[in-house]
Amino acid sequence: MNVSIAVLPGDGIGPEVVAESIKILECIANKFNHEFRLITADIGGCAIDKYGTPFPEKTLTTCSTVDAIMMGAVGGPKWDSPSNKIRPEDGLLAIRKALKLFANIRPVKVYPSLLNATPIKPEILKGVDILVLRELTGGLYFGKPKKRWTTTRGRRAVDTLKYSEHEIRRIIKLGFNLAESRRKKLTSVDKQNVLETSRLWREIAIEVSEEHPNVELEHILVDNAAMQLIRNPATFDVIVSENTFGDILTDETAVLSGSMGMLPSASLSELTPTSAGKGIGLYEPIHGSAPDIAGKGIANPIGSILSTAMMLRLSFGMDKEAICIEKAVEKTLENGYRTADISMGAETNATTSSLGDLISASIGSDF
Repeated sequence: MNVSIAVLPGDGIGPEVVAESIKILECIANKFNHEFRLITADIGGCAIDKYGTPFPEKTLTTCSTVDAIMMGAVGGPKWDSPSNKIRPEDGLLAIRKALKLFANIRPVKVYPSLLNATPIKPEILKGVDILVLRELTGGLYFGKPKKRWTTTRGRRAVDTLKYSEHEIRRIIKLGFNLAESRRKKLTSVDKQNVLETSRLWREIAIEVSEEHPNVELEHILVDNAAMQLIRNPATFDVIVSENTFGDILTDETAVLSGSMGMLPSASLSELTPTSAGKGIGLYEPIHGSAPDIAGKGIANPIGSILSTAMMLRLSFGMDKEAICIEKAVEKTLENGYRTADISMGAETNATTSSLGDLISASIGSDF
C-alpha cells in the first residue's frame, strides 16, 4: 500500500519520540512491502517561532491532503506565560476543529512485565484492558464566551461548558460500537448531579443504549470514576466521557500502565474518507512535551510507537502490521528493557533511540 502521512514533530521531546516512530514505519515498510510518504510540517511552539501562529495555513493544507497524521507534543516554558495571547496548545485545538477530530481513543493496557513498575498493587492491575473514549471538539475547550477581563473589583475570567445533542450522540454511539466488539460494557462518565450538560449527556446515553441491548450501560460520576480507576480498574471495559473529564481521567490511567510515556492515542474525524479508504486520523502519545528532559535521549518512545500501530490499524486497515508492532513492544519489555520513566528505581538500560532500535529489531525477527 502507498499512503501519505503528515508528520508534526512538535516541541520538547516530540521530535525525539516521533523519530522512533518513523524508524518503526521504515521497518514495517520493508517487512510488508509498503510505501509511506512522509511530509513534515510545524505545529505548536516551533510554529509560533517560525510563523507567528501555532497552526499555520501551510500545516492545515498538508494535513488536509494526507491519509493520516503523526504528531509529537507541543508546548514548553518558552511560551508558557499566562499573559501570552498565543499558546502552542492553541494549535491542538485548531487542528481538532479544522479536521473535525471529534473522538479521542486512548487504550490503557497493563503489560505483565510492568506489573511492578507502578505504585499500585499488582493484584489490582491484573486483567486491566480499558478503552477510554474522550469527546474532543466540545465542552470547556471550545465553548463561548471564553475570555478574561478586568473590572473595578479585579480580574475575571469565564469559560463555557456547552454541548449539543449531535456532539454527545455521535461520541456515545461510537462508544457503544466499540463496546460491541469488546466485553460489551460501556461506562458513561458525567457529573449529572451538578451540570446541565451532564444531565443531557446521561439522557442521550440512555436513549442510544436502546439501540444496543446487548451492551451493559453503566453511569458513573466523574469523581467516583477517578477513584474506581485506581481501586477497581479491571471492572472497566469502554469508558466514554466529555472533553475535560476525559483529559483528566486518561492522564490518571497512566499510573496503571506504569508511565504516561506508555500510552498511545488516536483522534478520529467525521470527514469524508481519504485515499486509504478511511476518515483521517491523528495519532500521538498522550504525554506532553517534557521540556525538562528534551535533548537528553531518555524519553520513552513507546507511546508514540503504539500510536503508530493504531494508525496502521485504524486509518489503513493494516491489522497484521499493527499486531507486529504491538508484539515487538511487548517482547522488548519482557526482555527487561526500560527507559527512566518505567524503571521504578531499577537500573535504566535503554535510551530513546536504543529502545526504538530494540523494537525495530523485534519487528524484523519472527515471533
